[in-house]
Amino acid sequence: MAIYQEKNKNKWTKDGRSWYYRTYYETLQGERKQKVSKLYLTKREATEQERVFLLTTTDKISPNEMTLEDLIKDYLNFQKDKVKITTYMNYNKSLKFFESLYKIKINNYSITHFNQWKIEVEKKNYSIEYKNTIYKILRAILNYGVKYYNFNNLNITLNKMTNFKNPNQLKKEMLFYTYEEFKLFIKEETSLKYKTFFEILYYCGLRKGEANGLTWIDIDFKNKKLSINKNVTNKIKGEKFILLPTKTKGSNRVLPIPNILAEDLIKLYNEYKKYDNFNENWFVFGGIYPLVDNTISLHQINCEKKAKVKHIRLHDFRHSCASLLINNGASISLVAKYLGHSKISTTLDTYTHLFKNELDDIIKVINNLEK
Repeated sequence: MAIYQEKNKNKWTKDGRSWYYRTYYETLQGERKQKVSKLYLTKREATEQERVFLLTTTDKISPNEMTLEDLIKDYLNFQKDKVKITTYMNYNKSLKFFESLYKIKINNYSITHFNQWKIEVEKKNYSIEYKNTIYKILRAILNYGVKYYNFNNLNITLNKMTNFKNPNQLKKEMLFYTYEEFKLFIKEETSLKYKTFFEILYYCGLRKGEANGLTWIDIDFKNKKLSINKNVTNKIKGEKFILLPTKTKGSNRVLPIPNILAEDLIKLYNEYKKYDNFNENWFVFGGIYPLVDNTISLHQINCEKKAKVKHIRLHDFRHSCASLLINNGASISLVAKYLGHSKISTTLDTYTHLFKNELDDIIKVINNLEK
């Protein structure tokens, strides 16, 4: 049903065999199986051997019986070593949304099935953004079926499918701290480690995982620079933490360190140096291990209550940084680079409302031309 070329050249045979076929079939006992062949020298040879297998096997071959469940699980298996572990976890979490589609044969899948599924998901108490994330996963699965299994009938349904919309949903207000609010907040943090952690989120606009992934080797005290090149997650079951690449290529960046932050980083570094086993591969905000989410939240809530400032999400410290930059005259391109956005459009879509004052200033310039 599908012919592939092995992408990992280290797995090719010495004589260059790299092509293989993969097909679903059902045994005479009704057990659904998948056949993955050995490697062949050419695509034509793999195609021919697949045909021979389908004609000569003693089992009952029924590729037309392949269901959405088969395709979904095959897609997950295909993606397992191709995406970040956090992305793969999200794929697995989404499986519960597709259970009503499992028994539908792919050759029978139609826009009616999709619309029924969409009505079911509409009833769920999730945001439009999250529902559309699930929708995108379903589209990716169906496109996978077209590309790798030649289920071209899916194209008709794909062309008719539409995402979730709610014209009555109000966009959530973006929360952030003004400079004055942040000063009240940070004044209440008595731990140097957590004080510096919140400062780096606010002044540098780092994502939580980026800040938590910083090691001392990433800090250039001489030139007052810090290098963001990795991301930490501690949400993987059974693992204390896992180091991952940054969210996008644009997220890899080197930022200048503000004086107020540099001073606290030096103090924190000197505290760590007192430990006999200290080395510069330690995490800046944890030591041997990065900070734990629950502990960060406890410190944040405690400071908010003492400072009598509103509660914001930890990610809103990043929005606070954007607001700080924009309200002090930073251009959209500079803000995008500072925050590690790969595209300026991302920054514009997120923070356009913060540029209203600049738009008013532009109108003043045009109006003054007539004076």
